[in-house]
Amino acid sequence: MRWIDKRYHTLNYELKSTFGCKVFKLSIDGGFTCPNRDGKVGSSGCIFCSESGSGEFASNRNLDIHSQLEQQVDLLMEKWPSGKYIAYFQNFTNTYSDVTDLEKKYESAISHPGVIGLAIATRPDCIPDDVLSLLDSLNKKTYLWVELGLQTMHEDTAKVIRRGYDIEVFEKTFSKLKKLGIRTVVHLILGLPGEYRAKILQSVRYVSSLNPYGVKLHLMHVLKNTDLESYYTESPFHMLSKDEYIGLVCDSLEILNPDITVHRVTGDGSKDLLIAPLWSLDKRSVLNGIDIELKRRDSFQGKFFPE
Repeated sequence: MRWIDKRYHTLNYELKSTFGCKVFKLSIDGGFTCPNRDGKVGSSGCIFCSESGSGEFASNRNLDIHSQLEQQVDLLMEKWPSGKYIAYFQNFTNTYSDVTDLEKKYESAISHPGVIGLAIATRPDCIPDDVLSLLDSLNKKTYLWVELGLQTMHEDTAKVIRRGYDIEVFEKTFSKLKKLGIRTVVHLILGLPGEYRAKILQSVRYVSSLNPYGVKLHLMHVLKNTDLESYYTESPFHMLSKDEYIGLVCDSLEILNPDITVHRVTGDGSKDLLIAPLWSLDKRSVLNGIDIELKRRDSFQGKFFPE
């Protein structure tokens, strides 16, 4: 099975098939925080989360939404004058505010010329009924997807990384979103402390069984000024080698429902903050390695789905 030039169902393929043109994601900082930082759930955040709330490449939060978008569009217009855009609320918890504030920010984003969709990264414990109604309304007038940071299906690992909610909360929210026809993207991290191939692939199978709109596969990396840095220094755990990671991604793709859009197959650690693994800085090499390994296996997304 092929998706143009790839052996897996990429986001680029999905968006180009839907809109007929190149579509870019523009990362926005909505000025939010997180209940896992402000004391409602916890005060230190997830163990791997950076000071920017896992949004090292988002825009400057001191700018308003329109200005953040405009700044990025100006950089893209010269090379891609006919491109369209997804406004992506990326860092921290982007539904963690009152519904009036959320609506104002979301509407500001989708009203920008050229923006044809909206992506919102959040936690499953931060979508109360009034926010769910707002998302339902937005879904009826723009191309919307909501990203949920599951990271792992295993409760023991979830406690180690201080995720702050149990899997029943995730399942309940996922079910509500799916019932409303709202596209949902689930995040998984490969290589979390104490997780090896069998446990990682259990999480992949679990997510595949839910059949979300999309999935993001992240590499576990250690950043400076995070609690994970201290954890890694005091109790070093196995960090995946480049070859191990590429193999795991290919194993994951092979058991993943081919209808699921793969939004990401690796992570982006800032060069200034990354402690390990340093090989991940060469993202192009990782992506090429995945393509080469799938070709070597004569394999593709969904080859072993359903198992």
